[in-house]
Amino acid sequence: MTNVKISKKDKDKKNKFDIDFLKKGEIIEAKVISKGRKIIYFDLGAKGMGICYKSEFFDLPQDIREIEEGKAIAAKVLQLENEEGYVELSLKRAGEEKSWDYIKDKMEKGEDITVKIVGANRGGLLAKVRDIDAFLPASQLSKDNYPDFGGDSERILKELKNLVGKDLQVRIVDIEKNDKKLILSEKADETEKIKERIKNHQVGDIVEGKICGIVDYGAFIKFDDSLEGLVHISEIDWQLIEDPRDVLKVGQDVKAKIIGLRDNQVSLSLKALKQDPWLEIKDKYQRGDVVKAEVVKLNPYGAFVKLDEKIQGLVPISKLPTKDGQISIEIGKQYKFKIFSVNILRHRMALIPAEEAEKTEKKVEKTGDTEKEKKVKQ
Repeated sequence: MTNVKISKKDKDKKNKFDIDFLKKGEIIEAKVISKGRKIIYFDLGAKGMGICYKSEFFDLPQDIREIEEGKAIAAKVLQLENEEGYVELSLKRAGEEKSWDYIKDKMEKGEDITVKIVGANRGGLLAKVRDIDAFLPASQLSKDNYPDFGGDSERILKELKNLVGKDLQVRIVDIEKNDKKLILSEKADETEKIKERIKNHQVGDIVEGKICGIVDYGAFIKFDDSLEGLVHISEIDWQLIEDPRDVLKVGQDVKAKIIGLRDNQVSLSLKALKQDPWLEIKDKYQRGDVVKAEVVKLNPYGAFVKLDEKIQGLVPISKLPTKDGQISIEIGKQYKFKIFSVNILRHRMALIPAEEAEKTEKKVEKTGDTEKEKKVKQ
């Protein structure tokens, strides 16, 4: 490779007339005059000579072999004059900026682009746009490509993998520039139509539809022909639901209440159309009552216990009985508990094991008796 050097005369001339015309950070067109494995030299015309080191061109979107001597290429100015007197350039950063400009332009204009799917995971598909990572969520796939298997994650993933290697027409709907990632949609046009149709509904409306999908966190209901809404697991019933599949089936006809509208997302509730069982417990369960309840779930906060089919309460973790350092109560078994507090408006009930409550009461009584004895002696 030819080692290109700048004469002192040329360097002085560049310093005197040209360096002010260049700005650090700007993108310029630079003509390749010499290309090696570690360095590329550029002719910048009246602005002097440019240099690009390997770290700034080794990972280009286009292959290094396509950079030919005599060819003009976009480069970003990193340093107006380095120790050797060259204008230091970056092809890599110029390529990235041009890619982001292209992406921003396509997004603002709402234009479709073609991408090749390069990977798949349980959430959706992976692609690249001008060498920028992009993600196409499964929920943003068209009806033809959407893997509708009622929440069966393994079948969904298998179907998504069948799309790897294929070209899809998509639209850029969000940019996460800090993470250098794009969010894509294959049904952007459809989404716009959905937004318009959602405007015909409002919070509080009652809709009729069918369960079209069930996932761990809830169920999807299709209503009004093609609109879709999510019933979160907490909105299925007043009782604690461990798995939506235990109480709902795909294809089941249901009525639901709209409880939230945001962009093209509809939040629905099944339990809002059911009688609130907590409004009926005022005389049934009161503070201080001892009840028999079944342990239905253990978590870091304590134990959820079922008093009847609709009412559940929480036994704080600090009040649970232990044996050899382990919680000694078991899921599925019934125990006696004492109601410590009831909040009907917030649908909350706190309980403690009856034995623990009895011990505490006896301790309080004993303390009281001791205090009385002290007063009598005085």
